[in-house]
Amino acid sequence: MFRRRPTLPPFVPGALLVGGAVRDWLRGVAPHDFDWAAPDPAAAARGLVAQRGGHVFALDEARGYWRVRLPDGTEHDFVPQPADVQEDLLRRDFTVNAMGLTAARDLLDPAGGRADLRAGRLRMVSEENLRADPLRAWRAARFMVTLGFKPDPETEAAVRRIAADLAAGTLPMPAAERVRDEMQTLLAAPEAARGLLALENLGLLALTLPELREGQGVTQGGFHHLDVFGHGVEALHQLLARTPDAPLPLRWAALLHDVGKPRTLDRNPETGRRTFYGHDKVGAALTTQILTRLRLPGDEVKYAARLVGAHMAQLPADDQAARRFAHRRRDLLPDLLRVMLADREAARGKDSSPAGRYAYMLAMNRVLEALEAQPAAPAPLLSGEDVMGLLSLPPGPRVGEVLRALAEARAMGEVQTPEAARAWVRDWAAAHPAA
Repeated sequence: MFRRRPTLPPFVPGALLVGGAVRDWLRGVAPHDFDWAAPDPAAAARGLVAQRGGHVFALDEARGYWRVRLPDGTEHDFVPQPADVQEDLLRRDFTVNAMGLTAARDLLDPAGGRADLRAGRLRMVSEENLRADPLRAWRAARFMVTLGFKPDPETEAAVRRIAADLAAGTLPMPAAERVRDEMQTLLAAPEAARGLLALENLGLLALTLPELREGQGVTQGGFHHLDVFGHGVEALHQLLARTPDAPLPLRWAALLHDVGKPRTLDRNPETGRRTFYGHDKVGAALTTQILTRLRLPGDEVKYAARLVGAHMAQLPADDQAARRFAHRRRDLLPDLLRVMLADREAARGKDSSPAGRYAYMLAMNRVLEALEAQPAAPAPLLSGEDVMGLLSLPPGPRVGEVLRALAEARAMGEVQTPEAARAWVRDWAAAHPAA
């Protein structure tokens, strides 16, 4: 049952609304992005800004492509109206996107998209259209998750053939930035975990996150009831169940937190149990590699990798250890705890128990209480110049080492005045000679 249709913005005279905005309007969802086919795109774009404010700029002035960003956050793209609108719509990817709407609310639907929309069916206009831009294969997976549509058998088979041809090199891979945008949109969806499984089912995950697939069939035992791949997907699901507004770097970290396990797999010679020593560090390096390949912003890559690298941190057993934990990882909190909890809740093997999970939650609460009690690091008591003068040190790594140790002592309440800090630094340096 579709919801009541939202109000559409005024149509430019002679313009036609096309694509996803028509689809969403028919579904009763307010569009955020509008695609217009207009007789004079430049004049239409400038006229919209004159009426409603915002900014206008040319996407491709030679071809007559213009974009407007309005103060309400919506984007409006204007392109020249084709000579044959119906034919142009039939060059689109899926039938639900191959619709147009006139100012009089007359629907142009040459491919039967409205019926597919009502049926919750994702159907390609033609395989040739999908092959013309192979990124549309990823879009199919995204629509399955974000719109809840089920592909018809012919469309699903076509996407699998395209994935196979991409893997064989007989079709060119889309630009990494375009794949990134599809992946980011999919990962931002509430059912992102299901989206990863859809990518795998369609043969696209191997083209996107091959390192993640290395965990398939890698069993773990102990706390774990899923293989490494399934556990990563389930951890993402657990994260979103508790933090539905989790930012994208946090989502990536939950998904990839154990990506290093297949490459660190070993066996204890005495017990025969599988081990994954160092998988956190290997996983951090792989996360950096994966997200850099997908062209994510550098700060997001670094943050996600740091979360992966820290997810095996030992939770504190008492309040003092909680204060130290909070101080050392302050810039990763509370996101690190969210990754750790998602990891724990995704593991329900024979060694897992309600009592163990409860104890884990108590330890996390200690850290949160310590963070609440001291939400920011205390102001430093000494400067680098002070330390260099006290210890007769030249500028260098040793000065930073001393300052970090002093900052932790300050956060732990062990030293509270500059005078006490000077004595503490002398004693600490004597007890910890430089290597």
